[in-house]
Amino acid sequence: MLQEDRKISENLPVIRQLDDGAINRIAAGEVVERPASAVKELVENAIDAGARRIEVAIADGGKTLIRATDDGCGISEAQLPLAMSRHATSKIDGSDLLDIHTFGFRGEALPSLGAVGRLTITSRVAGQGAFSISVAGGEMSAVRPAALGGGTIVELRDLFYATPARLKFMRSDRAESQAISDVVKRLAMAEPFVGFTLRDVTGGGDGRVSFRADPENGDLFDALHGRLARILGAEFAENALRIDAEREGLRLIGYAALPTYSRGSSVAQYLFVNGRPVKDKLLVGALRGAYFDFLSRDRHPAAALFIDCDPQLVDVNVHPAKSEVRFRDPGLARGLIVSALRHALAEAGHRASTTVAGATLGAMRPEPIPAGGGARVYQMDRPSLGARTAAYHAQAPGLAEAPTAWDSAPGAGLMEAPVAGRVDALDEEPQGTEESAEAQPLGAARGQVHENYIIAQTADGMVIVDQHAAHERLVYERLKRQMAENGVAAQALLIPEIIDLSEGDCARILAVSEELSNFGLTLEPFGGSAIAVRETPAILGEVNARAMVLDILDELDDQGESLLVQAKIEAILSRVACHGSIRSGRRMRGEEMNALLREMEATPHSGQCNHGRPTYVELKLADIERLFGRT
Repeated sequence: MLQEDRKISENLPVIRQLDDGAINRIAAGEVVERPASAVKELVENAIDAGARRIEVAIADGGKTLIRATDDGCGISEAQLPLAMSRHATSKIDGSDLLDIHTFGFRGEALPSLGAVGRLTITSRVAGQGAFSISVAGGEMSAVRPAALGGGTIVELRDLFYATPARLKFMRSDRAESQAISDVVKRLAMAEPFVGFTLRDVTGGGDGRVSFRADPENGDLFDALHGRLARILGAEFAENALRIDAEREGLRLIGYAALPTYSRGSSVAQYLFVNGRPVKDKLLVGALRGAYFDFLSRDRHPAAALFIDCDPQLVDVNVHPAKSEVRFRDPGLARGLIVSALRHALAEAGHRASTTVAGATLGAMRPEPIPAGGGARVYQMDRPSLGARTAAYHAQAPGLAEAPTAWDSAPGAGLMEAPVAGRVDALDEEPQGTEESAEAQPLGAARGQVHENYIIAQTADGMVIVDQHAAHERLVYERLKRQMAENGVAAQALLIPEIIDLSEGDCARILAVSEELSNFGLTLEPFGGSAIAVRETPAILGEVNARAMVLDILDELDDQGESLLVQAKIEAILSRVACHGSIRSGRRMRGEEMNALLREMEATPHSGQCNHGRPTYVELKLADIERLFGRT
């Protein structure tokens, strides 16, 4: 800064009105960041036009060609020049920017594309002839007759040829193609009754279809479920919970996966507001908060959630690319997502994802096939339930040693029954009890292996339970219920700790002080921009109050909310549950194992442990028989 500022001149700066070409190129820098941005704008225009089938063709990652074809209402001859004009749109009349029911409304996309590329629109309205218009580098041609059966074809060639500097920032063709595919798939999720096709025509010809989703049938949830299965895969659809909740004018629908079907990153999180794909910090934070207690920090939930509300309750005019929104009541939107997801997860009970069983079966290896011969396949009649029960009673050995009492441990609810010194099979039980236990979701316990895994028989298969992980979750849920009923005990500081902050940080931390007090952290204003920490959560013991407050502020700044105190408290509860649960190596009697299974069935979230790992694996009898060649 010691050098002379070259921007300062002796002459006064002159204010000039930029020409339309420069204005459109500047607008293009905001609206069209890359080829995927252009595809998004064109597909959204097609959806707004009422299209039922949309095809997108690209070449060289969209750099040399993007062509969007739809069967929508079309554009008349007189309207074509106006469609290429800046801030001209058929979506709104400009009287109310909060009453927006369409994807587009700014009137910037087409003129911006025409300013940086070679754009041609060919369209036909029903009952009229087809016409075409072109724009290259901002220069518009005259409208001329064309040949088209119906709908609209928008062709964009040589994107950014008019702004060569932008081409240097393009990524590889493969990366740009992947971004385009992601955009099309997100829009396909939002419109399950519309058919989408993405075709790569690099090299000429018809090219290859990289994505196709035909229009779905049925009601909204059936159509959405089918579309998500097509895009996210059958495994997501099998392990996703249906979400349908409403609160004060906001409705949340969609599907969210079980905690045991989690991902290593947030790539499988799709959020929509009034059908518009968005990347909103508030909604992402709400999704994270809903799964906060069920996943470890390095795992992320998978979900496709749609919020529908009156356009007056949300502002979509906060970003040129329309990828961000602002709710009139952000807390209402966040609370709806958290409560709806937690309710769905609680209703799922002990359910775990089917991928767990798939991975288990995949780890098993059949007997090698003899050289020169095929696999031996045989079939046996499956015995009846009565025959299986009689055979079990005839073969079950007695227990070798006398039972001993349970060791006492905090929070253990299954520790009233005695435990055997060694268990190979269960003690005999009345036949009626055995048959009723088999009918339960987790079946009847049949034995314990390696003093850690319970083997249970169900009506149509078997279940393998990790006794320590399962009981750890049960104890943890019990401790959480006790905390919710009795509150978090607070420990008053003998001398309150005074922390000086900036005015902004002070206001931000005090805005959430009531929420923090629910977890035992009491903050009060102390004049100016300072705060006083009066109480800290007793369960945390001695804490560095200043470091905790600063960490909370960092989380608020980064994610819009803070779960730090709750995380620390629940981490301690988790450790207490871990030390107070049945240990690996503990031998159990039959009634103890069955009691554990019944409590798992009655306890929400018991399908995964405190770290998000499954507590049990279920194998269907048909899969087991296939392993042994019985099919």
